[in-house]
Amino acid sequence: MQKRRISLILLVIFLITIGFTVANVFLEDSSRTAKNGTIKINNTTIHYDDSGKCVDVIDANTIQVYGVGRVQLSQVNTPSQGEIGFDEAKKFTEKECLSKTVYLDIDNKTPQDKYGRTLAIVYSDTMDINKALIDNNLAEISYFPPSEFKKGEI
Repeated sequence: MQKRRISLILLVIFLITIGFTVANVFLEDSSRTAKNGTIKINNTTIHYDDSGKCVDVIDANTIQVYGVGRVQLSQVNTPSQGEIGFDEAKKFTEKECLSKTVYLDIDNKTPQDKYGRTLAIVYSDTMDINKALIDNNLAEISYFPPSEFKKGEI
């Protein structure tokens, strides 16, 4: 009975250790790039202020970026939960961002909103996510001054 109890305790400790190891590997962003830099999208050079792996999509215009925190897509207003278009817009953001490295052009004049979310234009390796949401009629342009970004120019 004593050997069985010790074996069970060791098994539980082993499984917990494996669980933490797997979680750490999943969250580790091996493609983590420099804090800032440039990327090229469609022959256009884009400057970014930070980057990291998108680990969650809260809604179509709010994502969780590993090493950065919550990011609110600047100048983009998407439908809220329960509104028409919410699911389609959120699925688009998930498809383009989730589990991928995203690049953030953070608003220098207002880097965070009143909820502590980083305000940024978000880029994937292939597109401007903010602009793509608007171009695909999944979002409307919104503008809250002061902002380094000009109204409607994303």
